[in-house]
Amino acid sequence: MSSYDDTGIEYYNIPSFNFTSGSSIPIRIAYRSYNPSSPKKVLIPTCYGGRINTTLAFTSPNQCLSSNHVIVVAMLGNGESSSPSNDAQFPTDLDYRDQIHAQHELLAKHFGIKELEAVIGFSMGGQQAYYWACMYPRFMKYVVPICGSARTSLHNYAFLEGPKAALINSVDYEDGAYRSKGTKPVRGLRAFGRTYCAWAMSAPWFRQRQFENLGYDNPENFIKGQWEDSFESWDAEDLLILARMWQAGDVGKTSKDGDYLKALEGLEAKVLVMPSRTDAYFPPEDSETEVKHLQHGELAVIETIWGHMAGGGVNGEDTKWMNDRIAEFLDLSISDLKISA
Repeated sequence: MSSYDDTGIEYYNIPSFNFTSGSSIPIRIAYRSYNPSSPKKVLIPTCYGGRINTTLAFTSPNQCLSSNHVIVVAMLGNGESSSPSNDAQFPTDLDYRDQIHAQHELLAKHFGIKELEAVIGFSMGGQQAYYWACMYPRFMKYVVPICGSARTSLHNYAFLEGPKAALINSVDYEDGAYRSKGTKPVRGLRAFGRTYCAWAMSAPWFRQRQFENLGYDNPENFIKGQWEDSFESWDAEDLLILARMWQAGDVGKTSKDGDYLKALEGLEAKVLVMPSRTDAYFPPEDSETEVKHLQHGELAVIETIWGHMAGGGVNGEDTKWMNDRIAEFLDLSISDLKISA
């Protein structure tokens, strides 16, 4: 993270935080607050592999949230908030409910916020948005999961086993003992990124050589420069604990009977579900199922070849489309909202 720009990042300490695993330790929550004087409050949690200042926050001039008080919060485990990499006492497992409880305490106790205009998130941020709507159903008016899901699919689970295995079985990971030896599993981290790469984009994206628009002349240089180098900056245990949490994602855990579809049926917020047409692990078919079970749900598919990464702001055309669609959605009343099946 030596080249990472941490401008504007602040921290909130929770002296004793109870995890769903039963552990109780002091934690810190990293966040960035934009335009704090605005009465309209929006929360944006980070995604997998994302930092606060790499998160698409729609706060640039003329973007849909530029007049809102936007709070971008780092997930526990991402290396900015409390994580295995910066706290030896940190639990070995995380649950999405831990994220939401910690974020709620930040908003309610630190900022004194009683209601959010919206929770918006990409990828794991989108999964957190769903959890927010289930756990605190009257705390926000709108929810926008972008390239996320209410439950991690079996296919998504299986995809994550590949990068995990590449890291865990690398010689320099040393069965998790690398940290006690003062080393970093660089080979494992780079293997993690190489294994992850193809899933994030789409087959048409590679066919059309879109990596050239990012400054790479061939796929190999793209893999090395965009994926191996990126994940090399991470701590291995941070990546693994968040991957396990992602795999276990299921909003059914917030309800008594464990049924994620029934949990969705109980949501009171208006929900704009925004999958990418070419997302390999959060496909639009899963989103279509979710929208059918939402009281106030709308489906808006990002028509793109940029795969999962379309939702993260890497392609200007997709970002503009999302921005305009979210702006339209936040202006809708319940009576105007069209239910999309």
